[in-house]
Amino acid sequence: MHYKHFDPVAIAERSLNYLTRMTDPANDHLPYWLILPNKKPAEAAHCRVDDAELVASWYEGLDATRKILATDRGGDVLASFRRFLLSSWGPKGLRYHRKYPWTHTMHSSFHEMGYVLSAMNRLCANDPSDAEAEKRTAALVRGMRSLVIERKVRTFWSGDFAEPDPVYEFPNDVYLLDGGFDTTRHTGRGEQCIRNAVVLEGLVDRWFAAGDEVALDLARGIANHLLGPARYFNWKMEFMGHVHSTVWVAVGLAKLHRATGDAKYLSAAKGIYDYARSLSSSFGWVPEYAQWHPMAEEHCETCCIKDMLVLARELVRCGHPEYWNDFDLFARNQFAENQIDSATYVVCDESLPDSADGSITHHDIGGRMIGGFTGGSLPNSISINKFRSIAGCCGGTAPQALQVVWDCAVEKENGVWTVNVPLDRETAAWKLVSRYPDEGSMAITLKRGGRAGFRRYKWMGRAPRGFVDGAEVALEENNGVLLFPRLKPGQTAELRHPIRTAVRPERVAGKTYRISWRGPDVVDVFPRGEHLRLFQRDLDRKPYLPKPSDVTNETASNYGPTQQTKAPSGAPGGEVKSAAKGKPAKARAKRTPAKAKAKPAKAKAAKRG
Repeated sequence: MHYKHFDPVAIAERSLNYLTRMTDPANDHLPYWLILPNKKPAEAAHCRVDDAELVASWYEGLDATRKILATDRGGDVLASFRRFLLSSWGPKGLRYHRKYPWTHTMHSSFHEMGYVLSAMNRLCANDPSDAEAEKRTAALVRGMRSLVIERKVRTFWSGDFAEPDPVYEFPNDVYLLDGGFDTTRHTGRGEQCIRNAVVLEGLVDRWFAAGDEVALDLARGIANHLLGPARYFNWKMEFMGHVHSTVWVAVGLAKLHRATGDAKYLSAAKGIYDYARSLSSSFGWVPEYAQWHPMAEEHCETCCIKDMLVLARELVRCGHPEYWNDFDLFARNQFAENQIDSATYVVCDESLPDSADGSITHHDIGGRMIGGFTGGSLPNSISINKFRSIAGCCGGTAPQALQVVWDCAVEKENGVWTVNVPLDRETAAWKLVSRYPDEGSMAITLKRGGRAGFRRYKWMGRAPRGFVDGAEVALEENNGVLLFPRLKPGQTAELRHPIRTAVRPERVAGKTYRISWRGPDVVDVFPRGEHLRLFQRDLDRKPYLPKPSDVTNETASNYGPTQQTKAPSGAPGGEVKSAAKGKPAKARAKRTPAKAKAKPAKAKAAKRG
């Protein structure tokens, strides 16, 4: 039997395709957030988020992808994203966006500043001599600090009590380019305290990189408000709301513990992870929301898996190696499966021109969308008829998590080259080969010699065996790592153990599935999914690929789980009127140019990527 194996390089190659091609060359490679592969013909459409958030997350995603692949490809697009990031700055040091035909009220949101600050930190790290990036990053931190409410005194019936630590909160989640805070407006997404707090990780990273005390002070104040007066969490750190935002904030809390040594931040981060994990599957399916919908209605946004991966890594750094298991299983299973690698159901019509205002394109959507990530999967499928089968945000954040996995697959700990994640990779110091899930075996060659070890996982069974250049050797275990005798330069340490297919029931998303495992890898899920079927990893079985006829919903409906009001029949869901123009804020996504009518003779289904 032959199975598909975990291949970060292939994932990165597909991501490179998506991040460089799902952009608009006529607008300096502005990304397209809204991809509608289910329309006939398929289209991609611009929206405000493209220049407000995506230029930041896609800069980071493309930079991560290029580093994994060690390539210069995509450099022109990366430079475009940098130009966007260094433009459109305005009052209070915030980044806004350019004025386009598809934008409405010009504003900034603090949730988006989480993406922007993270990207600016990466810009500064990539080029410490970039004075403009440093200036904008410092100004963003100070601008946000100037906008928070500082709670200094608790005034209660029993008296007035000074707050011993900083407590900060933003007055709103929207800041207008012309007018600043307008408390008659809000995004309507709710959960302002947690969505605004996603700046936390970027603030702590800024302190680590530049020693910026304003950033650390702001991080502490936001964290203290969130863990105190906001009352967002119960005593077990359970919450009701947006998992992506909450787990991303928990990453910041774990890093804030490392920065300050304050144990309460680590305790909160760990509690948040454990609660989100209790709602997730053993192989990495993570719901987009907690306690908002019945679990049977939840889907998995890849951004949530990204956050769980990064948080698991941070918890390991903080002294909790037990999270390595989730880190490995989440990355190689649901995370990897959530990438789009097929467009067999997509109908393209190359004869259609772009819309007159440049907001919509029909060009090669099937080819360009390969490498994107879904915003809504089930454990066994990605529905091509549901909202956000491809999500622009996930396309930028997922490669960042992939880089974390790539970078820590092998690490030197206490003088030992330790294999944490089985995969194939080679560096100047070592070469790692993984034979999962075909065989229960992996091997590391140390080019310069030294000690080698493999992190031990339950799926390895009771008696893994060690070999050096084919000869069996005795292993010793220390702190969960199987240690080999010292290797000479060029010698190979190999870990072997029995492996078999085991099918286990697991309740996920309100339903019981039967999960077929081989070692750390899920190779099939029963019942098998429809549409974009996941975990088709048995290479001896012909893959099931959807056809254009499987698409039953061709509307450009923008209704999804992040919108809190359902649409009336026949209308795009959750549509609101723009305060600036009195027009439907998302009507642009539904519009098709007068000439853009599908011609059956010219329409064709895209091939598999």
